[in-house]
Amino acid sequence: MKTRRNPAFWNLIRADDGKSAELRISGDIVSDDSAWFYRWFGDPCATPGSVRAQLADLDGVPLTVWIDSYGGDVVAASAIYTALMEYPGDITGKVDGAAYSAASVIAMACKTLLMSPTATMMIHAPWTETWGNATELRHTAGILDEISEGLIGAYEIKTGKSRAEIMALLEAETWMGARKAVEMGFADGVLYAAESDAGQEAIVAQARVVYARLRSQAQPAADEAGRTREGAKGGNGYSDGFAAGIAEQAEDWTEDAEMALAIESGRT
Repeated sequence: MKTRRNPAFWNLIRADDGKSAELRISGDIVSDDSAWFYRWFGDPCATPGSVRAQLADLDGVPLTVWIDSYGGDVVAASAIYTALMEYPGDITGKVDGAAYSAASVIAMACKTLLMSPTATMMIHAPWTETWGNATELRHTAGILDEISEGLIGAYEIKTGKSRAEIMALLEAETWMGARKAVEMGFADGVLYAAESDAGQEAIVAQARVVYARLRSQAQPAADEAGRTREGAKGGNGYSDGFAAGIAEQAEDWTEDAEMALAIESGRT
């Protein structure tokens, strides 16, 4: 892969054959006018203008967007979200660290969104710092309400949840690990899960073998315990203690078999 760096956007990687590309969104999400500050200090950031410029050079090839950002300017995030939604090629998003606040809005533009098992996402209602008299503060609150309405649209398209459900999640400041994000519809899968699933399948296969063996042992032991008890009653020389021992063994095997079945069924 060949790398071309842009100080505002931080990183664009093209495949050597030009048939795919990777784009990284890290650091703060800021307006184009604020990017000079980050360039001065050499800090990563994502701006709408730099994203558009990078996308224009890609000719619609399949794109992977890596995201690791605590968020930033919601208006800038909205513009980046729109630029990604307008991209003519397939986009796969991968959250390797954080997709918080405004960064989660950008993540919603990815057709397929995958999260590292260690990554987190956070969504919340927009906030700001302001001052002024009561009228000015109410006006600012109204602006925030309208911004929230716009955010709901992005989450609604991705998750299929109702606007009321999403608003409740925003107002509660909802934090999601990878699996919770998938369960709630904010992500489509967990990175590296295939390897984990293969290991789980091996465990289940072994549990089936153990279950079959234990069940085959449990029933004969139970039958023998019954015969031994009957023999003890008839005075054939079997002691009650011997009968009790076989019965206990049968119960232990049955319990182990049920545990194996529980593992197989995913109940433990």
